[in-house]
Amino acid sequence: MEFSTAIQGRTPAGQWPKAVLFDLDGTLVDSIPDIHESLNEAIAGDAGREFSVAEVTGFVGQGVQRLVERAYAALGRSLDVATRDAMVSRFLEVYGPRATRLTRLNAGAQATVERLAANGCLLAVVTNKPGSETREILAHFGIADGMNVVVGGDAGPPKKPEPDLLLLACAELNVQPQDALFVGDSENDVAAARAAGMAVVVLAGGYTSLSLEELAADAALQSLGDLPQVIVMLAAARREAAL
Repeated sequence: MEFSTAIQGRTPAGQWPKAVLFDLDGTLVDSIPDIHESLNEAIAGDAGREFSVAEVTGFVGQGVQRLVERAYAALGRSLDVATRDAMVSRFLEVYGPRATRLTRLNAGAQATVERLAANGCLLAVVTNKPGSETREILAHFGIADGMNVVVGGDAGPPKKPEPDLLLLACAELNVQPQDALFVGDSENDVAAARAAGMAVVVLAGGYTSLSLEELAADAALQSLGDLPQVIVMLAAARREAAL
């Protein structure tokens, strides 16, 4: 079955998924180059050395506070809350104006977002990144208008791997978690989706040290361009399981 015939109109009754939620960093975009340069600039006077791209990739996940905490842990140094918060503010000051300088859309992202929206899926971005930078990145790449909801890590609820941000997005979309699909790239994404009672697929090559098998999502994507056909496969499996 072609995806174009699998979803018709605006989320018809009984159609699954009614909504597709995307993680941002490592899923829709490759943002590590900008995060890497910004982190090194933000703590250059305090770190005594520069972090590699591989190191910074390992720091990403669970928001900016954890990014800074992991960076200092790699230096063998602990942080009190006041110093941590000051370094978080410094990082955001550096990162905000340049959040799209080196960041790139992942292959297939724009076409897939456009195709899902055209075929009736409600769409959202759910990320631990602050909302302002998230919206800036989405607008820069021309996909902001395709998103019905954007939930950033500063929205209030606990960040991923807790399920709360995903549940907030579902509430704002007026869909039940079981009627949504989450697309991510890391163990935090899988854990959050599982805890929310939501199906989840992962994109290969994301910001994690785990293999696709270890992530144990419902399906894996080699490219975001594969998502429409994976949706058809998952929907068919759900229908068969319900018989």
